[in-house]
Amino acid sequence: MKAQRSLTVEVAEALAIQALSFIAGDAEQLGRFLAITGIGPAEIRAASTEPGFLTGVLDYVAADEKMVTEFAAVANVDPSHINAARAALGGGEWEREVP
Repeated sequence: MKAQRSLTVEVAEALAIQALSFIAGDAEQLGRFLAITGIGPAEIRAASTEPGFLTGVLDYVAADEKMVTEFAAVANVDPSHINAARAALGGGEWEREVP
């Protein structure tokens, strides 16, 4: 297992925002994300300012190994950076329903 590099909060937030854009780029994934989180499309911007939301985005990506691989390739980062970003953001307690 590779050692995870520590990330700053700012870098972690930027990666989570990239992950949200990645999710939003696929209508099926976006629909699933919205269904799991219980937020509507019009509420994403407001929800993104809530504590833990960006960690929830990373949780969503990290829950699917294929998505981790695809997102890491698109973002040009090592897949381990997703968990490092989660750690930098405090591992959050953003509530969401699990399918």
